Amino acid sequence: MYPAELVKPMREDLTNVGFEELQTAEAVEAALAKEGTTLVVVNSVCGCAAANARPGARQSLQNAKRPDHIVTVFAGVDREAVDAARAHMVPFPPSSPSMALFKNGELVHMLERHHIEGRPAELISENLMDAYNDHC
Repeated sequence: MYPAELVKPMREDLTNVGFEELQTAEAVEAALAKEGTTLVVVNSVCGCAAANARPGARQSLQNAKRPDHIVTVFAGVDREAVDAARAHMVPFPPSSPSMALFKNGELVHMLERHHIEGRPAELISENLMDAYNDHC
């Protein structure tokens, strides 16, 4: 587990633009039970989260179509919430950072770490915006 003071700015990188932070399995289940589309970002302390994932997620929200709900869980910190979110991402193996788009609780789009690492934030954002245009 990472210290709270270390992850605080990384959490705020998403919560400051409207992401709801989920810290329990119950909160994840409630979020995914909502009608409409939900983007789940599995946040992480790794460098690719700062350089690519979080900026890409933020930029994607500039799209005309966007998810009804945007939430985040933090790998290595909120284990219960992360495990619950990942249970809904099967058959994809656990990875962080990662992003999943759900529609009415069903997984419709997934970005795994290997889709994020080494790719610029703009490309990640475009990938998410294409998913929003298809599903939102």
